[in-house]
Amino acid sequence: MTPKQRQNFDRLLSPRHIAFIGGRDALIAIGEAKRRGFKGEYWPVNPRREELGGFPCFADIDALPEAPDAVFLAIPAPAAVAAVDTLREIGAGGIVCYTAGFKEAGRDGQKLEQDLLNAVGDMALIGPNCYGIINYLDNSALWPFAHGGSCPGYGAAIITQSGMLSSDISMSQRSLPLTHMVSAGNQAVLGIEDFIDILCENPATKAIGLHIEGLSNIPKFEKAALKALAQSTPIVALKTGKSEIGSALTVSHTGSLSGSNDLYEALFDRLGIISVTNPSQLLETLKYLCVVEPPKGKNIAGFTCSGGGATMLADYGEEIGLEFPSFDSPAAHILEQHLPPIATVSNPLDYTTPIWGQPKLTEPVFRAALEHNDVQAAVLVQDYPAEGLDESKVFYQNDALAFATAAKSLGIPAAICATIPENLDKATREFLIAQGVAPMQGIEETLNAVSSAAWWRFRCDQLRKNPYEPMAPPSPMVGAAQMNEAEGKAIVHSFGVDIPKGAVTNIDGLTSVAEDIGYPVVLKMVGSGLEHKTEAGAVAINLKSAAELKEAANVIIQSVQQFDPDCLSDQFLVEAMANLPLAELVVAIRQDQQFGWVLAIGSGGVFVELIGDVKHLLLPTNAKSIESALRSLKIGKLLSGFRGAKPANFELLSNQILRLCQQMQSLAPDITELEINPLFVYNDKIMAVDVLGQKRKLS
Repeated sequence: MTPKQRQNFDRLLSPRHIAFIGGRDALIAIGEAKRRGFKGEYWPVNPRREELGGFPCFADIDALPEAPDAVFLAIPAPAAVAAVDTLREIGAGGIVCYTAGFKEAGRDGQKLEQDLLNAVGDMALIGPNCYGIINYLDNSALWPFAHGGSCPGYGAAIITQSGMLSSDISMSQRSLPLTHMVSAGNQAVLGIEDFIDILCENPATKAIGLHIEGLSNIPKFEKAALKALAQSTPIVALKTGKSEIGSALTVSHTGSLSGSNDLYEALFDRLGIISVTNPSQLLETLKYLCVVEPPKGKNIAGFTCSGGGATMLADYGEEIGLEFPSFDSPAAHILEQHLPPIATVSNPLDYTTPIWGQPKLTEPVFRAALEHNDVQAAVLVQDYPAEGLDESKVFYQNDALAFATAAKSLGIPAAICATIPENLDKATREFLIAQGVAPMQGIEETLNAVSSAAWWRFRCDQLRKNPYEPMAPPSPMVGAAQMNEAEGKAIVHSFGVDIPKGAVTNIDGLTSVAEDIGYPVVLKMVGSGLEHKTEAGAVAINLKSAAELKEAANVIIQSVQQFDPDCLSDQFLVEAMANLPLAELVVAIRQDQQFGWVLAIGSGGVFVELIGDVKHLLLPTNAKSIESALRSLKIGKLLSGFRGAKPANFELLSNQILRLCQQMQSLAPDITELEINPLFVYNDKIMAVDVLGQKRKLS
């Protein structure tokens, strides 16, 4: 974004006057600006109407009193391009281009979008193919659809690639405070990254929520996200387009390219972005972050007036990764003095109905449980009576106030959640927010929000102390040729990784090479199309004599002949049989067209596809992140010394993998991909047992 674009975006965000260009859609937008409470000037532009929404129409753009700060543009695409050109000439500030029919509509639309880019100059343009922007802080709206939402002076800024989702969020019954709503559309001029960059500067914005179908500029997104991190503004992201069908719809919807979900998750982790899987979780997590401070840890105190509620808290909490620390004997004794005899001291705690709704009795329970246990967050489960059944509501409110008072006095982030999301009415939600308590809807959503907020705080500290080097933009992809196993092993050996002793020979030299190496040996056919040797029958192991070696060679030839005659080769790799390892890993380093260099680590050998135990890291990375990824794998328990076995040297292993990454990047573009599978891990070393790779194709 240029400095002039930034100035123009400020005009668009807080305009003195708005021009509404179009007919029916412009009329609706005028109504929504009124609904929002916009107090500036309304300038409808329509040559065929005398008025729109009670305001006199101007015949054309040139007839406007002055250059408008903001424009809502809702006319057919070719005319919209011409209007943008005129608006640039008169010095307009910014435009919401509601008009569709650009790059999302195919080749002709792509041409129109390029024309739009050529016409826009330094104006700040949102869209095309978008709903627009709502500024809840200053009560301005350029929006073509009924909207809701409110702002108590702070809240979340929402940026979506789906206009309808942004509208749905604004009308949700969640009491999420909002500062801004942006429907980004095709992002021809301004993108998600620009909106993050600007909106995170506003201290009223407590968190930013994203709906992402695809990102086109990863380095720019990284820079904006790190700026938000530096501003202590959490980002919560909902990535859609993960399924095969969803990905196809994403391309046709906004023209965005939906990338690998694994790599998006790696990106979010790298940047300290909370990732959620559905709209409800997006809203509940944002609400929690807006109303209370992120917890300092994942130890939580849970309260219910029901044994069933306590069980659900415990079940969901354990699954999510929260801890409910038990009370030690002194703390339990203190609680017993305040609880009815029928209550059992536990965490989560069912404080039972005999004291329910009596704050003089329940506040000491809440206070004692929070004060005498190592907890960083608190949750009380309450499902309020439906409208018309208000007689008992005061008892719920009494306990809510007692809970809020105890938590506030001890500085512990507090949330009250309903088991059934609908059982927390609007008046109650607003009442709880006024007490500094997050009004949460759904036990699972609540505990996920608490866990995510605690993770964000922890990840922020990590990234501030040990920041990554910036990601490099992806290099242009060149034609690639598959390298054979021997070539791949030579490369990793040059990086300092051990490989089995071996040599490539023809069938006549097999016994000579094997005798030089020493039995037992492994025999593999080397040739094009034999990347997956097991499926082709192109490998034999634990051969203990010349006779076994010759027989294995003949069997391999027959197997490959049946698999694919074109894969037959007269070259064989003979290697020493490696000792059984502590664990087998897959380590793959490749360049992705969207994300740049990527490292994948996981359970290797036959388990790669079987259990899908893989973590992805974007490069450059560091040894600590690699070690954390290794420990998070299912095979991490094996590496840590399962059932008394000696553990792997994680520091050594992580540094060796890091060196592989660094060396690979230094060889680009000559080498574009390298996969070691399996990488044998021993207590004090590693060995590459099989290697695949791609190299630049020579013309």
